[in-house]
Amino acid sequence: MAEDRLHDRQAPTLELRAAQDGSATLAISGAWRLEQRLPRVAAAVALLDAQPNVRRLGFDTTQLTDWDSGLVAFIAEIQTLCGERGIDCDISALPEGLQALLEMARGVPPERSDVTHTPETAASFLTRFGDDFMDLVRSTGEIMTFFGDGAIALRRFVLGRARFRHSELWLIIQDSGADALPIVSLVSFLVGMILAYIGNQQLAEFGARIYVADLVGLATVVQMGALITAIVMAGRTGAAFAAHIGTMQVNEEIDALRTLGISPMEFLILPRVLALTLMTPLLAIYANLLGILGGAFVGSMAGGVTLTAYLVETQAAIRWNHIIQGLICAVVYGAIVAASGCLRGMQCGRSAAAVGQATTSAVVTAIVFIVIAAAVLTIIFDAVGLS
Repeated sequence: MAEDRLHDRQAPTLELRAAQDGSATLAISGAWRLEQRLPRVAAAVALLDAQPNVRRLGFDTTQLTDWDSGLVAFIAEIQTLCGERGIDCDISALPEGLQALLEMARGVPPERSDVTHTPETAASFLTRFGDDFMDLVRSTGEIMTFFGDGAIALRRFVLGRARFRHSELWLIIQDSGADALPIVSLVSFLVGMILAYIGNQQLAEFGARIYVADLVGLATVVQMGALITAIVMAGRTGAAFAAHIGTMQVNEEIDALRTLGISPMEFLILPRVLALTLMTPLLAIYANLLGILGGAFVGSMAGGVTLTAYLVETQAAIRWNHIIQGLICAVVYGAIVAASGCLRGMQCGRSAAAVGQATTSAVVTAIVFIVIAAAVLTIIFDAVGLS
């Protein structure tokens, strides 16, 4: 049926009618659709070559039965041809829809092949150093402003004046606490097993496999439990904070909060910092227990140490000052993860790509500062005699 309808259409034709005054009319008839065998521009060129005195060209579409973009492209090429030959092309007799499409096509600038691309010269070392230094200064100013606003929001929270939804605080606590237990359990147990395997291989040479309990217990409680928990939370919760706040930045929701007189620092960031600072120490204690159990599993299975002896040795090795060190580290790490995620979210640009960049930057920033904080806290603990 489709082929029958196609054959029923009148074939597209061209006819040039020239007058003595130098004007000519190009009669277009039939159905000018892409599925038809349309006349080429060369046919129109041949007709114009046969009438070299043509100075003005018009169109007659009274016999035009149907058309689509094939006719638009044809007329556009005719206009270009007339421009090259100095012929005035009048399209006023064409259908209005066709004229509108031709105007739109004329608005698109053509590609130029004669444009020479000048290669960009590399900036000098001083220019690049100056740009990097100014970026550092600008970033430092933003960070100081962020922490200044955070200190003010924390003060208002202590005084009971901070404005945020308490229901959202509990939701964030649940998300960053109970919902994180599975991944923290898995990673902590496996890290405890790894430490135990390494210690067992070395201490077996001295017949001191029982001290695997001391190695795993002290390493986990003092530093590794809090460190592992913080890194897991940086990749899980810190990235989520950055993506959430960054998306609000893109959607101009944060601007709307400021317009309503609501501080984004109190409404968005303060609950997240409080939730993660509170939950990270609890998760670290849980990670300590799982790490010790992972070490006990390896010690009893591969080291030949009974579970009772392993746990007794662990209890003798760990003292309260070690637990306090781990809790202090966990509190600091939790604050770093929350602050990094919220900071990068607030610094997010206004595009979808910027959200991804903010998320990546939040994780990298949190991990770098966690490692720096771990080194600084270790030195401080040793200096004050807490280790």
